Amino acid sequence: MSIPPRILTIALLIASNVFMTFAWYGHLKYKQVPILIVILVSWLIALPEYFLAVPANRIGSAVYSTAQLKGIQEVISLSVFALFSILYLGERITANHLIGFSLIAAGAFFLFRGAGN
Repeated sequence: MSIPPRILTIALLIASNVFMTFAWYGHLKYKQVPILIVILVSWLIALPEYFLAVPANRIGSAVYSTAQLKGIQEVISLSVFALFSILYLGERITANHLIGFSLIAAGAFFLFRGAGN
């Protein structure tokens, strides 16, 4: 059974963003850890992200424009980040955060409007 490129691209981007969010922000829970160790661990976490993001963009380029791929990635990134902030870091998402995220999502909407995709 083959996964359609439009769906596979999104699934790979979601998975890659989970890794990247942990690589960039996961260490904030462990501020006592020396920065060099944090950087090295972050690199190790980011490596699988590249194994997911690069194929996602290669596969996605067959069905989406580059601008659309970036828009999809931004919406996924913000969604993953919001969940990460709440579930892992224990932070609140405020109305201002939601408004800002919504404006970025609106930008992604316009990337698809009238694109024929």
